[in-house]
Amino acid sequence: MNYIFNKGKVDKPVFLLLHGTGGDENSLLALAEIIDPEASVLSVRGNILEHGMPRFFRRLAEGVFDMEDLAFRTKELYEFIGEKASEYGFDRQNIIAIGYSNGANIAANLLFEYENALKGAILHHPMVPNHEATVAKQDGTHVFIAAGVNDPICPQQEAIDLERYLTDAGANVTLEWESNGHQLTMNEVQKAKAWYEHTF
Repeated sequence: MNYIFNKGKVDKPVFLLLHGTGGDENSLLALAEIIDPEASVLSVRGNILEHGMPRFFRRLAEGVFDMEDLAFRTKELYEFIGEKASEYGFDRQNIIAIGYSNGANIAANLLFEYENALKGAILHHPMVPNHEATVAKQDGTHVFIAAGVNDPICPQQEAIDLERYLTDAGANVTLEWESNGHQLTMNEVQKAKAWYEHTF
């Protein structure tokens, strides 16, 4: 997988950056810098192309995921994180995912599939990755969800359902609403920053 790794302070977490459709490993670097400029960064480019645009897993239509590919790509990402932790010597238990849209969805699926795969997650405009899943235990995992009340791609109910799935699995979830649509706004980034500073 194409990626960027920037080493930060030893006692700080590693931000796993996961872009939206059409983005790449550079897309969320500025966002990570805002939230914590001292954190390490592992920023990954999705391995799937949709009409030339990178994604983390295939979809059959807007909002309809290819579940077989989602499962395969989630496992691929999980193993990739482990490999990079060994290669760069960072703590596998101190990773906070920051994902937008498609990237937020695969980050959410890491939480669905693997117990304590992440120390925390900041999910901008996510959907429920798998409504049929039995979610892995997430006791002590902190999750921030930013969702848009007028988001045409991720309906409000998706964020509400995702909060419930993760809370039922033991995660501590904060859900913040934006009045905008699907775009990633500076206001929600600042809310994520405040949540991060309060939580970690």
